[in-house]
Amino acid sequence: MILRRRPEIERFLKAPGAEFRAALFYGPDLGVARERAAQLAGAVTARPDDPFDSALLTDADLDAQPARLEEELAAFSMLGGRRLIRVRLSGGVKADRTVTEALAAHLEGRLNPEAFLLVEAGDLGRDSALRRAGEKADACAVVPCYEDEAGDVARFTREALAAERLGLTGEALDLFVSRLPHERGVARQEIERLILFLGPGTGVTADADLLSDFLGVEPEASLAETASDAFGGRLGATQAGLRRAGREGQGGAAAVRALTGHLGRLRRIAVAQTAGAPLAEAVKAAKVFWKAEREVTRQCRAWTLAELDQTQPELLAADLACKQAGAPDELIAERLALTIAGRARRLGL
Repeated sequence: MILRRRPEIERFLKAPGAEFRAALFYGPDLGVARERAAQLAGAVTARPDDPFDSALLTDADLDAQPARLEEELAAFSMLGGRRLIRVRLSGGVKADRTVTEALAAHLEGRLNPEAFLLVEAGDLGRDSALRRAGEKADACAVVPCYEDEAGDVARFTREALAAERLGLTGEALDLFVSRLPHERGVARQEIERLILFLGPGTGVTADADLLSDFLGVEPEASLAETASDAFGGRLGATQAGLRRAGREGQGGAAAVRALTGHLGRLRRIAVAQTAGAPLAEAVKAAKVFWKAEREVTRQCRAWTLAELDQTQPELLAADLACKQAGAPDELIAERLALTIAGRARRLGL
């Protein structure tokens, strides 16, 4: 059974029903998989780290003792209740086959029905036997784990800060999210670092100026500004920004997301203008960072709603292309950004 939507995933992580005997978390973002698996482990058993209630196996364990996984799944908890068996795979073919066979046996009821098998894997393809076995079984939840969208990053940033009585203004949150790494585990570390910088429990709500002191990164290094350069018709700055981002570890997919986010903001402003809002008010309503208001206003005078809607399918196509295995995502993003910059120049920017 595949779980894709965030609400159903969150419901499952909080309270996996007794009908579930296994879960498989896979995908390119190991940080998301690890975080979700840890949350589920705490819901399956109150003592996820207790060796009497759980076991943790890796590829090396399974390669050395292939029968150990079924032995762990057949064992009962010494203290009663559900027994948790966690497996972390890193791509070994032999271990993948061992887990697939054990999963099938467990779902057929040949092992301890009170045991719960929790598997964390990498980016499994559609031809993965393990993935197919989980997807076709009602008693196994299969959860794909991809990079977070900007809205998800903003949400868990707000939640983490609120838990420490801290906050960010709208402009500061947009800036922070645009600079965060897109791997969940690394992003969490950056949020923890921000909490320490602001002071846990101090009640501080940081604005963009204070946040800039924390980030310590030149503004032109931001992909958000690179996207603005593209829609502003600055060909040289766009190309330089993309290549700088690549050296800093931001791939083409992140650049396409930044371009999509900037187009979405311009489109919201254009829609508001169509509804009769003055340009200055529409820019304010779109929560544009105050230092960028003049540039965004300049772009809005050139980019019409019709022209933005004609560009949007190209962004979607590039986003899908970047997600294909082996795709030259940096080249795809650069070609897209330079196409947009050239179009902006023809619009008079």
